[in-house]
Amino acid sequence: MEYDPKKPIHAGPEDGWHGVVAPGTRFAPETGRYHFYIGYFCPFAHRANLARVLKGLDSAIDISVVKAYPKGEAGWSFPGANGPDDTYEGSTPDKLFGSKYLHEVYFRADKNYKGRYSVPLLWDIKEGTAVNNESLELLRWLQTGFNGILPEGSPERNLTLYPEHLRAKIDEVEEWLTRDLNSGVYKAGFATDQAGYEKGVITVFAALNQLEQLIHKNGGPYVLGNELTELDVLAYATAIRFDVVYVQHFKCNLGTIRHDYPVIHEWLKNLYWNVKGFRETTNFKHIKENYTKSHHDINPHAITPLGPYPDIETGVNLDFAGIKPGRVAHPAVLEQQKKLPAA
Repeated sequence: MEYDPKKPIHAGPEDGWHGVVAPGTRFAPETGRYHFYIGYFCPFAHRANLARVLKGLDSAIDISVVKAYPKGEAGWSFPGANGPDDTYEGSTPDKLFGSKYLHEVYFRADKNYKGRYSVPLLWDIKEGTAVNNESLELLRWLQTGFNGILPEGSPERNLTLYPEHLRAKIDEVEEWLTRDLNSGVYKAGFATDQAGYEKGVITVFAALNQLEQLIHKNGGPYVLGNELTELDVLAYATAIRFDVVYVQHFKCNLGTIRHDYPVIHEWLKNLYWNVKGFRETTNFKHIKENYTKSHHDINPHAITPLGPYPDIETGVNLDFAGIKPGRVAHPAVLEQQKKLPAA
């Protein structure tokens, strides 16, 4: 996930954008120069937006928010795309160009672009081009790229989610966390046959079992102990969606976080209720309605379940040592868990 300076910013119509904001480069850090296009529903946009908010860049980088649904052939749209009555709570117009659809913004950067019109997308207002649309890259360099415009000595400027003394462990966990949990829920949910689904869902719960053990071993309140890291951001973006969407919509129903993973449950509630930025970047309406009203092959009638209720429970127990870790004890899950690095 480290930035490769030899990697082109945009290699051509088939490629995304991989630019980096940093002092002395083409994309210099400046307040008001950059703009984020996001969707509150998307876990990949969520982690980039979380980095923006945790670093105190809310006022330095404004956002435009696409509607949660529908996603037609034209891709994600902004309010008003289908007339003046086309509104959606929590979404915004395209604040830069007044576009109807996100793909219009992409074509401003490359008129021949053939890739996905995805969120997040960071835009450079000064140069009139895209900077980056890769969430893992954004998560990494947003931690340092704008430090020069943040108040010296401020907690936001000093914050790093990739501290040097934890990098080896972060890299080790990040490999299976992104592969088996972040991407795993999609492999299970979009499977088109029984074997593919079972392979995907078993992998997801093996990762959850391992995450439960990891948080407990390190004593909380974060994945690696006392320091908030990239792992918390990456795991949160999936975990906050798990009970409300993935359990029913993606058939990840071998267990739930609130009933089967007491350690993850307290970790998740603590981030949501007690750590500034996590609750503020979470929108359950957008999350639930995006999945249930956009995937017509999975949910053809676009009915959004009312539950679970509440979306997230209240009350936080930070005595992680006193919590007995849970697990899903399906034999295939336990066998798959053995293949992961020790917690």
